[in-house]
Amino acid sequence: MENMERRKYRIELLPKIKIEIVVKYSDIEVIIKAIIESAKTKEVGDGKIFVLDIKEAIRIRTGERRE
Repeated sequence: MENMERRKYRIELLPKIKIEIVVKYSDIEVIIKAIIESAKTKEVGDGKIFVLDIKEAIRIRTGERRE
């Protein structure tokens, strides 16, 4: 039979925020650079930037479809 020890430890989680933006393809690099320059602390937990293609945007209120 194994002897199980109980240990107490403290986990300190960093607060997180999520920002979602949709920009024109031609503006991607400028936006990425601005986010990195303003959010970078050089510490663990600075975050990640995900770049995804948006196929279509539809305004719920009017049904309008746009780029």
